[in-house]
Amino acid sequence: MIHGWIAGLLLLLQQSEAPETATKDGTSPIQANVQREAYRLDYVDLPLIDNERLNRLMVEMEKKAYRKPVNAIISDAGVIVKEIPGARLNRKAFVEQFYNHFYSDGPLEFDVPQSSIYPKVDSELLASIRVHPIGYYVTYFNSNNKHRFTNIKLATQAINNYVVLPNETFSFNRVVGVRTRGRGYMPAKVIVRGEFSEGIGGGICQTSSTLFNAADRAGLTIVERYSHSRSVPYVPSGRDATVNWGGPDFSFKNNYNQPVLIRAQALPGRVYVSIYSSEQINHKPRHVPGASKALPEEITVGADPNKSAP
Repeated sequence: MIHGWIAGLLLLLQQSEAPETATKDGTSPIQANVQREAYRLDYVDLPLIDNERLNRLMVEMEKKAYRKPVNAIISDAGVIVKEIPGARLNRKAFVEQFYNHFYSDGPLEFDVPQSSIYPKVDSELLASIRVHPIGYYVTYFNSNNKHRFTNIKLATQAINNYVVLPNETFSFNRVVGVRTRGRGYMPAKVIVRGEFSEGIGGGICQTSSTLFNAADRAGLTIVERYSHSRSVPYVPSGRDATVNWGGPDFSFKNNYNQPVLIRAQALPGRVYVSIYSSEQINHKPRHVPGASKALPEEITVGADPNKSAP
């Protein structure tokens, strides 16, 4: 118990820079307002601090203080939308302020000190890597299947504006996330062990396949890719990339010394994926065959198994 008293005296003697006071909602700081008696241990002449309760308080403050940073993006109009820094609890400064207030006569109330979390992608970086296209690919689909179109759009939006730093590996499953009804994904045709069936998120393999061909054309290192158990009509034979949450993934590594930017868009009947970087990149493109522009017919579950899958 004596350690808490000694630590308190040491913290009072230390001089440190004033921590920044960030805000949760941009209008007012987060307040720490606690009852001194709840943290007091009266085992010796000088009161000690109950460090277990203090740790629990910090966990609570961490939840309140955390604000996820937001990357800069390029809007649909082609304008760069500025990044928004995030915030987290500055634990060291919080403990110092807590001890200072605890061993003073005033109320145990102070603004919670926070540290900034800087986004991975800021406006300056985005402006430098949006200028030079190094790979692209377009695939086509029948947009009459509204559920499938919805799934393709959601997956395409998830990868749009994603920046892959040098030596970083992009994982389609990690970036797109789990495909559930709660996230807007709809049931549509999928291929399971060579057979057609209905599954939530059916159709997003067209997005992953389009991305694969764009990344391959850009000369990026393909780390993980699997083909469907039967042919698909939206890419040439052997040029698809099947994905499934908890199963096959598509991933590639940025082997260049410059970041690369993924720009993706799904419009009725078409999926576009382009890869951009800075003009300083010395990329080595590969030849990739283009996709057929013929729109596939809709195929229902139980259809002729000799036909290709959507």
